[in-house]
Amino acid sequence: MAYDIDKPDEQWRAELTPAEYQVLRQAGTEPAFRGEYTDTTTEGVYSCRACDAELFRSDTKFPSHCGWPSFYDPKDTDAVELIEDRSHGMLRTEVRCARCGSHLGHVFAGEGYPTPTDQRYCINSISLRLTPDKD
Repeated sequence: MAYDIDKPDEQWRAELTPAEYQVLRQAGTEPAFRGEYTDTTTEGVYSCRACDAELFRSDTKFPSHCGWPSFYDPKDTDAVELIEDRSHGMLRTEVRCARCGSHLGHVFAGEGYPTPTDQRYCINSISLRLTPDKD
């Protein structure tokens, strides 16, 4: 897929920290229960840390206790791209930012979560930036 933001690898490396680069551009995963937003309840919008595209609203975030921030729906259906992921000997659905192609995490369905969509977007904190709502 062609993305609105397309930068050479060297530019991504210069703009992101090594940890951000490893997750966002190399599809890595941050350690469970250590992310900045795992237990955050602040109201606001979660954007892509690489390009600032708005991805999720706090009102779709829920406590899944899986070790990463979990959302049941993206802010807009076209905010994220879903890609079949057969890495690590399993079939999963990768979630990427639709604007820049950065890896965000994975989405899981049918796990019995009490959400309107029965989906869990399991997203790395390091892939996100939270902008709190103004009072």
